[in-house]
Amino acid sequence: MTTATQSTGRRPRVVIVGSGFGGLFAAKQLRKAPVDITLVAKTTHHLFQPLLYQVATGILSEGEIAPATREILRDQDNARVVLGEVTDIDTTARTVTSVVLGRTSVHEYDELIVAAGAGQSYFGNDQFAEFAPGMKSIDDALELRGRIFGAFELAELATAPEEIDRLLTFVVVGAGPTGVEMAGQIAELARRTLRKDFRHIDPTSARVILLDAAPKVLPPFVDKLGEAAAKKLKSIGVEIQLGAMVTDVDADGIVVKDKDGHERRIHAATKIWAAGVQASPLGKLLGEQTGAEVDRAGRISVQPDLTLPGHPEIQVVGDMMSLNRLPGVAQVAIQGGRFAASAIQARIAGRPTKPEFVYHDKGSMATISRFDAVADLGKIKFSGFFAWVMWLLVHIVYVVGFKSRFTTVVGWAVSFLGRGRGQRTATQQQVYGRLALEQLGSDFEVSKTGGRHHYGEKVDVTGRESA
Repeated sequence: MTTATQSTGRRPRVVIVGSGFGGLFAAKQLRKAPVDITLVAKTTHHLFQPLLYQVATGILSEGEIAPATREILRDQDNARVVLGEVTDIDTTARTVTSVVLGRTSVHEYDELIVAAGAGQSYFGNDQFAEFAPGMKSIDDALELRGRIFGAFELAELATAPEEIDRLLTFVVVGAGPTGVEMAGQIAELARRTLRKDFRHIDPTSARVILLDAAPKVLPPFVDKLGEAAAKKLKSIGVEIQLGAMVTDVDADGIVVKDKDGHERRIHAATKIWAAGVQASPLGKLLGEQTGAEVDRAGRISVQPDLTLPGHPEIQVVGDMMSLNRLPGVAQVAIQGGRFAASAIQARIAGRPTKPEFVYHDKGSMATISRFDAVADLGKIKFSGFFAWVMWLLVHIVYVVGFKSRFTTVVGWAVSFLGRGRGQRTATQQQVYGRLALEQLGSDFEVSKTGGRHHYGEKVDVTGRESA
């Protein structure tokens, strides 16, 4: 195929949407290609999402799992990084529109890779998010860190036993890998790290409840590993409640419906949502323009070569795409991003592209607690200490940057070999900032945060004289 850029003599313009695994690895694959890359993302960092729960529980800092995208690509001269949330893609005009704080930018493309990822899904109950934050962003993790550590602090001040019980009850919704890892770390935090830190309360008495509507722990894994994970969680004090569907969430607790239809209430101050994902709305937008099917989770069906029907210049990778029931894991995004970039290189060179993306499954792993994990490596399935060591090594390899790898290992040594957690700082901003911004709404654009300016007109919705 001949690109439009070859006929005009200018370098092909490649726009990549998203700075996650798919987008970043696609950009790096194109580092020596004769193209001009614009990577557009709504954050300035590349997030190593599998370790978010360790930020939330004070093991790692956000900087260790979210290096700046500009820093990663600073030596790649053909790549430009642009901050902005993509709000529109025009497949006819071949443009991508992004917006940040009222500033709109339009990026023209000859080749487009969409790797916008997925967010948390509350299965039609988005109001739950106010009381049960998800685990998809740095903001989520920092808010949860504040809620988790803050619960112990408030319990120390409480006098009524029922209020102490509510504050020291933590509910994790979703028994997949994220939920299992989160529940395990909260249990270790209460029973190991904070055991001697308080005088009025006993942190080891905290209840950690892991619940799911599914009948087993770790549904993606084989039964043997799910059972091993459940056994270990119970041994460190996690209560597992399966076949329990969440019907309501509020500030004071959560309501669940059991398999027999009986509804009951769990009084808990801290709720964490680790169940379900919803793909970026860009999937629906692209589906409307190209005729590609979009499923209930917002994933768009792609051709075997990751392109969209009638648009060989558009490739969708990672959590946004639906192809052969591939899981929404980092390896699918990484391999998809590299495949998409290789296809662009082939088209530019006038070579035929590969007709089909073939995913090479490198296995799945999940930590349960200190020195314990489960690993599913195809024919080899095991759990325990060696699975945990393998988990450590794999995650060190995929943490981007030497500095991040070094500080991550130091953080792990402090937490796993000792009793400490190096990142226990939490502020009111982290806990309540999201709610405040949501209440401010569209006025946030004109507040003194670097938003759009009305020259000659003084606008200050914050009431401050300076910023």
